[in-house]
Amino acid sequence: MFSHAGSSALKKGLANIIKLCEELGNPQNKFKSIHIAGTNGKGSSSNMLAAIMQQSGYKTGLYSSPHLFDFGERIRVNGQMVNPQFVIDFTQKTQSICDAIEPSFFELTVAMAFEYFAQEKVDIAIIETGLGGRLDSTNIIIPILSIITNIGFDHMQILGNSLTEIAGEKAGIIKQNIPVVIGNYNDESKRVFKQKSLEMNAPLVYATTHFKLIYAKTTVDKLHCSILNIPANKTLQIITDLAGIYQAQNICTVLTAIECLKKTGYVIEDTIVSESLRQIKKITGLRGRWDLLQTRPDVIIDVGHNEDGIKNIVAQLGSQYPNARQHFVIGFAKDKDLNRLLDLFPKNALYYFTNAHLPRALPHTALKKLAAEKHVHGNSYDHVDEAINHALANANESDVVMVCGSFFVIAETTCFKNS
Repeated sequence: MFSHAGSSALKKGLANIIKLCEELGNPQNKFKSIHIAGTNGKGSSSNMLAAIMQQSGYKTGLYSSPHLFDFGERIRVNGQMVNPQFVIDFTQKTQSICDAIEPSFFELTVAMAFEYFAQEKVDIAIIETGLGGRLDSTNIIIPILSIITNIGFDHMQILGNSLTEIAGEKAGIIKQNIPVVIGNYNDESKRVFKQKSLEMNAPLVYATTHFKLIYAKTTVDKLHCSILNIPANKTLQIITDLAGIYQAQNICTVLTAIECLKKTGYVIEDTIVSESLRQIKKITGLRGRWDLLQTRPDVIIDVGHNEDGIKNIVAQLGSQYPNARQHFVIGFAKDKDLNRLLDLFPKNALYYFTNAHLPRALPHTALKKLAAEKHVHGNSYDHVDEAINHALANANESDVVMVCGSFFVIAETTCFKNS
């Protein structure tokens, strides 16, 4: 499995997922869908969109990855995790085809999600890509709308070492005549998206021409945004329980997507949008995005694990806790570009290096050594909870403890799992 072993577990190409779905009667063609890709923000954006559609009265499927604590997190209908008996039955039903083609864990999971959404007769399914887009197993759907949240450096050993190459892989979800919403972009990625949309005759919609962030501020566990609806010349006041300030851009992207959906006949009231964004965690079960676990000292969990994700975390800590002593509990996968990542961390913070317990994780001792070469110093611990406990023991009530660097580090945080 890629989550455990890294790129060696990948099975490139769409052949297996096509065979699996043909065996199942092509369930992906039995429901409408929205496809979402991006380096960061695709999980949050998927959950925002799913919450809004669900609260608007549409039976809504949501496929996302990876999960933190329970496999069922990956496949939800109206916020409820997939029925465990369905997982058992599906696994037994597909045993012979799996023996024949040996699909990856992700391929099988995607087919399972498609089958479940078809069986549940969802009105709409929000489908998040796993990695990239062009060769991602989810890319056999023909959605009514495609969304690309942003482009940044991550999984370069698979997607390419330049933003142009990475954008090309993400742009692979753009389909013939299907509108595509672009969230954040730069000159390199914009050229790629424009060229691909022209090739596919796909209407290209930039979120930045529809919604503009006026300001964003955070409280303890909320994000408050003032956003200008440019075509309507109307300012929206948005509050969300996703407290990461980086969510402001995701909100602009999702609002643009909602406008596109309205034009195709979906009835989505502005009041429903606002109320849904207030309670994303409650509606969809999303976790791990700037989650405040306790106060005095504040302990925050965030799944940020790549360059842009770490930049956002460090920036928000600096602005939200300007005078607090910072404690970082961090662990990373082996395949991350730590030369780039470690340069982003403040040198005057206290560090507690750790690792998840899976083959893909970088051992805590190796991380400590690499960090020291970047003048980032601290102690290392083999268990995430042990690292957090040492951070808490060293922290004053006015300090802040940040746990980040890997989905799998977050997944092994007992206090978060039980919160």
